[in-house]
Amino acid sequence: MRASPVSLLLAACAATAVQPSVSADATDAAVSDSFRSALVQHGVNATDPDHSGIWKAATPPNGSMHGELGNNDPLGLSAGARIWADCSINWVDPDSGKRYCFSSATSLVVFLETPHAYLARAVRNWDGANSTAGHTPAAH
Repeated sequence: MRASPVSLLLAACAATAVQPSVSADATDAAVSDSFRSALVQHGVNATDPDHSGIWKAATPPNGSMHGELGNNDPLGLSAGARIWADCSINWVDPDSGKRYCFSSATSLVVFLETPHAYLARAVRNWDGANSTAGHTPAAH
């Protein structure tokens, strides 16, 4: 019986396979432990929808990142709506060095079409909302 080319190729690969070293196993274990601790730190076992999901391991821990406009999405503010963002999606203005947080990648992409125009409206709406929020009518 003659061996098939596939079985000969598999046998040749198995005969020449490089065995992993002990240091690679130790490195893999350290990376694995680090990844597990990051998952725990970011609440990957959470059951409520706001804090669960596969991508929550990639979001910054609460309070670790801060952006301008009170961490509100500039695109939302430019339209007059406050949409809080956790800063996992952010953009740093190359002119000012200020960080702006976005609630979604779509929001960031749209914002980047004309960032200075959106930012001007967002700042105007943010300043206006904050000036009226602190204003109380005079007592008569």
